[in-house]
Amino acid sequence: MMSLAGFCQVEDSLDLRSEVKQMEAVNEQPTTETPKNNVWKEKWEKIYEVIKDFSRVDKRYIEPQQYNYTVMLQNTNTIESYTLSNKNGEEVVFAPKPSFKVGPYVGWRWLVLGYTIDFTHLGDGHNKQGFDFSLYSNQIGFDIFFRNSGNDYRVRSMTLGEGIDTRSMKNVSFDGLKSKVQGFNIYYIVNHKRFSYPAAFSQSTRQLISQGSPLAGFGYMRHNLKIDADRLGELVKERLGSEVEGIHLEDSTLHGANVHYTDFSLSGGYGYNWVFAPQWLFAASLSVAVAYKQATGDLRRETSLFRDFSFRNLNLDGVGRFGVVWNNGRWYAGTSAIFHTYNYKKSQFSTNSTFGNLNIYVGINFGNR
Repeated sequence: MMSLAGFCQVEDSLDLRSEVKQMEAVNEQPTTETPKNNVWKEKWEKIYEVIKDFSRVDKRYIEPQQYNYTVMLQNTNTIESYTLSNKNGEEVVFAPKPSFKVGPYVGWRWLVLGYTIDFTHLGDGHNKQGFDFSLYSNQIGFDIFFRNSGNDYRVRSMTLGEGIDTRSMKNVSFDGLKSKVQGFNIYYIVNHKRFSYPAAFSQSTRQLISQGSPLAGFGYMRHNLKIDADRLGELVKERLGSEVEGIHLEDSTLHGANVHYTDFSLSGGYGYNWVFAPQWLFAASLSVAVAYKQATGDLRRETSLFRDFSFRNLNLDGVGRFGVVWNNGRWYAGTSAIFHTYNYKKSQFSTNSTFGNLNIYVGINFGNR
């Protein structure tokens, strides 16, 4: 016969086993709520993956950078010109003396900073200022630029009409043109996993197999232009003399104006990296932009060439990039060029401004990742 005490012990044992099974069943059920820290962790991982995708490449075509640091010596030559013309076929082209700059650059991964000295205008008082910055990732590129001209422009060429010999105006100094340009371009590389802009223009990767890519972008530019055309008229009479007798220069040549215009553009183009030999690369790209320009002209004479210079219209602009690079992974050397061109054309007046940089460089990477 089982005692009361013995029965109670068995009952307690059965109750304990039941509780254990219930706890195990609860632990086996899926959790329906996610802790807040896990939610933020998942969000951060998604953001990180998006950021990481900017540098993710197909390693059959592109070799990622193997080093953390770089040191480079670069020569930069700036080029700039302005072409102004009217409906009568008269045209004048201004260009400053090209700048010759040399300086060191240091970089960490994708960030490269440097300083150059302009030996062309060293101590000459021309007050020429300029800033150009380009950032290249595999997926997105960015250019920002600022230029404030000095007073060292020259007349590259001039056309005043049939039968007028203007050769004596060539390369004549003209200090009556002031220009200020500032803006940026941002563009997307469609085939960014196999085509590398950095391989051509920042040497942070190496293109292993030739490949191309469509390009799409957006740009903004603000341009201020001031011309002292009375000074230009005096210079024309002084240099040409009898060649311009009887010509009413006040109606046929450029007259003083302060011109301010803003340029918004959408661009499309194509770039190609050609690996023509081991460790060698030739790169070329061209983008054409449909630009919406908004401008005003502060005119001195209603009869001047600028009397119709108030506009809102569409024009074509362009950006070209070219480069040749030798890169064995550690050492690299090459040359690159970037040119911007902006156009405005109407029945009364047209202008073209072109500026760019030609770079020659040599450098070394170090500090293994």
